[in-house]
Amino acid sequence: MDPLVLFLQLALAMLTFAAPVANEPTLSAQSDAWQYGTGGGIVGFIVLVLDVIVWMEVLQSNRPVSHKVLWCVLVFIFPIIGIIIYWLLSNREAHKPNAGYEPIG
Repeated sequence: MDPLVLFLQLALAMLTFAAPVANEPTLSAQSDAWQYGTGGGIVGFIVLVLDVIVWMEVLQSNRPVSHKVLWCVLVFIFPIIGIIIYWLLSNREAHKPNAGYEPIG
């Protein structure tokens, strides 16, 4: 199985277990189901997916290990701001895997 698929499945499973459980089931609790969960429901899930995309891109890049750790920690601590800073300031083109590769022949 592809490691990325396995990671995404585990992330989805963690989200289902992280949802708060109401003491008394009421109709209002069921109507607010989209707002429950870690980080604000749908918006939190979208931010999580974007964070995972950034982490995968950073970990697959040809940056030094210390730079990879710093980018991953920045995105982990400040998810939305970290994504924006990464996409604006990280010089992604220069750090793609095989960026300087030219085939012979």
